[in-house]
Amino acid sequence: MSTFRPKYITFDCYGTLTNFDMAGAARRVYGERLSPEAMASFVEAFRGYRLDEVLGPWKPFLEVVQNSIERSCKRIGIQFKPEDAQRIYDEVPTWGPHPDVPAGLSRVAKEIPLVILSNSMNSLIMSNVEKLGAPFHTVITAEEVGAYKPLMKGFEYMFDKLGCDPEDITHVSSSFRYDLMTAYDLGIKSKVWVNRGHEPANPFYEYTEIKDIGGLAAAVGLEPVREVA
Repeated sequence: MSTFRPKYITFDCYGTLTNFDMAGAARRVYGERLSPEAMASFVEAFRGYRLDEVLGPWKPFLEVVQNSIERSCKRIGIQFKPEDAQRIYDEVPTWGPHPDVPAGLSRVAKEIPLVILSNSMNSLIMSNVEKLGAPFHTVITAEEVGAYKPLMKGFEYMFDKLGCDPEDITHVSSSFRYDLMTAYDLGIKSKVWVNRGHEPANPFYEYTEIKDIGGLAAAVGLEPVREVA
């Protein structure tokens, strides 16, 4: 069992807590227009371009989605229509949590305040948060910060807003590239990787691995450790 009890547990939301189904949304829009092979290539391009789009100056998330879709269409060789990107964007607030999330969060929310740091917009995020089934102390968006993860600015803004230091929190994410690599570089010692199959393991970044949010209580010292299958 962990002996470290954080002042706050901070979370990535989309992908870690919310079932962030961008790939499914892309298939629902483009699936009838593309072969299975081209569709798979489109989904992979869309994933990569979304990361590239958030690395520059902040822009509304709709622009991130639109630009990523337009670049993916160009790469695959199909026509880009802004209304297709809008359809995908409009799905975001409808998405709910992974099945393990509500019960897993409820076990820790009784003991430790929960915080979200999300690459989202103020107008989107609360619809997703309300579906998570647990109270959150603070919800911080990229729009509020003026920067997207994996840039450090969001984490630094969060520390200031919470009045804490990197060593005071446990940060939880399913993504190394968006969260855990930055958390490592900022000196956050207590990190939890939720292995949802998004990325391969990378032990260099010194985290506790859990297979779902049901394992979080043990990771922060509230329950006995469960072995990851």
